[in-house]
Amino acid sequence: MAVTTDQLSQALAAVTDPNTGKDFVSTRALRNLTVSDGGDVAFDIELGYPAKSQFTALRSLLVAAAKAVPGVANVSVSISSNIVAHAAQRGVALLPNIKNIVAVASGKGGVGKSTTAVNLALALAAEGAKVGLLDADIYGPSQPMMMGIEGRPESSDGKTMDPLKNYGVEVMSIGFLVNQDEAMIWRGPMATQALDQLLRQTNWSGLDYLIVDLPPGTGDIQLTLAQRVPLTGAVIVTTPQDIALLDAKKGIKMFEKVGVPILGIVENMAVHVCSNCGHVEHIFGEGGGKKMAAQYGMDYLGALPLDIAIRVQADSGKPTVVADPEGEVAGIYKALARQVAIKIAAKAKDFSSKFPSITISKDT
Repeated sequence: MAVTTDQLSQALAAVTDPNTGKDFVSTRALRNLTVSDGGDVAFDIELGYPAKSQFTALRSLLVAAAKAVPGVANVSVSISSNIVAHAAQRGVALLPNIKNIVAVASGKGGVGKSTTAVNLALALAAEGAKVGLLDADIYGPSQPMMMGIEGRPESSDGKTMDPLKNYGVEVMSIGFLVNQDEAMIWRGPMATQALDQLLRQTNWSGLDYLIVDLPPGTGDIQLTLAQRVPLTGAVIVTTPQDIALLDAKKGIKMFEKVGVPILGIVENMAVHVCSNCGHVEHIFGEGGGKKMAAQYGMDYLGALPLDIAIRVQADSGKPTVVADPEGEVAGIYKALARQVAIKIAAKAKDFSSKFPSITISKDT
């Protein structure tokens, strides 16, 4: 009996995407399903988020489901990711060469926001996405050190700059343009203008995601970015202590007021495990980030430990995701990044480029 595409679609619909909890048929991820006379089956799976590390496991599940259909001989599966541009806040046009911009923010300093931003960028890149990292902290840039990059950006036209690159991630920071020990004694408008130039005058090369490491607080730079830059969403970083949660709530309110969706909350320094005896202690309190996420109806993306290795790796220019890619902490960052990418993939797509543009001419 000949195998039909309907039989195969029904069998493949039983396979659930472990990341989204949905099947690949109803979500239209299944493409180009063909069956030959000899029972050879071929099809494509197109994911809306990067997941290179999971392709092999997904392929095994899909092949097994297809082979369970009587009459199927060989099965060929091609899995790929197609990351598209998604809608930003109303009235803000997308930037060329950048599909999605994600702000990583915190209400106060010292909560590990920059460390989270750099590892988020590296985790997305490790899964096969084209990623950029913009250091928006004009007064205290840290990404050049964390990404292990020295040097200055080059310009071929005297107007735009080429980003510097390491570990497969494009990076731009004011730290590349000034001496390391030079203080940026600028008023707010000067700092916001500098940030605008770093963002718009950098030759980003067709990014799937641009991760923006925001300075702490809700001042000029944060507000300018939230109002003038097309943000797909924001990730809020906090520690469990009450004072950090208090400031994180202010950050959430700021993004809500300008129509930027919160993709989730990351709880940093959630627990400390003694390296000598293994004693577990919640130095900054317990579960504060999780309670705040529940309070505001937001996703809790995960908890990261207070671990000296995270600090040492970031300070040495080789963050955790590249220093110890198979380690437990890198696994947490990768899971966090996957959740962010999946949340973005589920958002409304950007259709602005699909609409016809009206031009007014003197000619009749």
